[in-house]
Amino acid sequence: MPIVAVVVVFQVLVFRSVPDAPLTLLFGVLVVAVGIALFLHGLDLSIFPVGKNLANQFVRRGALRLLLPFGFSIGFAASVAEPAVIAVAEQAQLVSGGRINGLVLRFIIAISVGLVMILGILRVLRGWAVHKLLIAGYAVVLVLSYAAPAEIIGLAYDSGGVTTNIVSVPLIAAIGLGLASSIRGRSLLSDGFGLVALCVMVPMIGVQLYGTWVYAFGGAGAEVPAADPEADAGGWVVGMILGLASMVREVLPIVGVVLFFQYVALRRRLAHPMRVVVGFAMVLVGLYAFVVGLRLGLFPIGKLMAEQLIEQDIPVLIVLFGLLIGFATTMAEPALLAIGEQAEVAAPGRISATAMRVIVAVGVAFGIAFGVYRILVGGPFHYFIMAAYAVAVVLVFFAPKYIIALAFDMGGVTTSEVTVPLVTALGIGLAAAVEGRDVLIDGFGLIAFASVFPVISVMVYAMVVERFPRLRREAA
Repeated sequence: MPIVAVVVVFQVLVFRSVPDAPLTLLFGVLVVAVGIALFLHGLDLSIFPVGKNLANQFVRRGALRLLLPFGFSIGFAASVAEPAVIAVAEQAQLVSGGRINGLVLRFIIAISVGLVMILGILRVLRGWAVHKLLIAGYAVVLVLSYAAPAEIIGLAYDSGGVTTNIVSVPLIAAIGLGLASSIRGRSLLSDGFGLVALCVMVPMIGVQLYGTWVYAFGGAGAEVPAADPEADAGGWVVGMILGLASMVREVLPIVGVVLFFQYVALRRRLAHPMRVVVGFAMVLVGLYAFVVGLRLGLFPIGKLMAEQLIEQDIPVLIVLFGLLIGFATTMAEPALLAIGEQAEVAAPGRISATAMRVIVAVGVAFGIAFGVYRILVGGPFHYFIMAAYAVAVVLVFFAPKYIIALAFDMGGVTTSEVTVPLVTALGIGLAAAVEGRDVLIDGFGLIAFASVFPVISVMVYAMVVERFPRLRREAA
């Protein structure tokens, strides 16, 4: 509904026109609602219990040799087939004229996520403080930003934001929560969360190192032709089938890893297998319905509105659109809903899922608005993003320790199937339309701002709540 409200307000008050096919828009919203309901219920039946039970079994059996390969496999499988990663890699190859290899970029991101899953699991097992890892890691990210070529920095920060998707986030979170609940002395809130945050951070390092090598020693690359939209003339039914097949391709590697370690490595049967199968099916159907609903009405209108605003050349309205669409799309993110509910369960009375959802949406809104403003006024991207992450690192020293892992996790769940397409289209459209901007240097980066600003907003919220306990009681 917030997305529809933004569309209606801008169409009526700014453009003074009625969107084409309003009934299609309404139908798309209803399909989105059904998809979210199926997806969330399917998570409760399958992904959350399976992930937690697997983590419990590994800990009870002391199977560290199996747990670490499992973590790497899940991280790699969740990223290599992630549509957002594929889309960003293909766009990077296209706008760089083939200098950046899309397939290599995908594997670098996937390997980075797999390795950081090992680090995150070791953190929970050994009791390492997540804020120390985050401070050290982002210090490396910021140092590399000075040395990396300008063409790669925005892409690197965006790559961190798109590694975690609508399916992998709940599973990764479930593994962390399962480990924390199985080890004596671990806190669900402080130790159970944090895996998603690390999965966002490390790909930034890997992509910057790859980009530095490419622009220092790589060749010019081969020109990559743009896709011909008329080439796909299979019709609406074929498109639906291909879309469902894409969803299956995204989920199958994760399901394959889970089943292999459950039946082959641990040699144990799934508890309630039919319920798990039904849950996975609901996740798949719900996710597909969700994306179809968005594509039916909201994505075309969102992209059209971005183009209309750019044509009118009114900077204030463009920034306002970025602010409102950032808030609206984040409020519709299913992964944020799922993780917010898990956080509320992990810390009853301390964390409110609804309050957390609003605070994160506010952070994304200001992040996208800030990123849009940077494209309009110009200036080196790395200075802006480094300043934002420097603020986040400084806040780590002052925020309550229980909130840090969750805050950085929230930065990873905000950029998923809803936000990424609209934000990417807005950034590239602005960079192409504003004189003096480079699509590769300036077009990427909005996702990065949408990832870091929620981290800041959640930590600030926790600091305010600790200062004024009455606000916590009212939020609860």
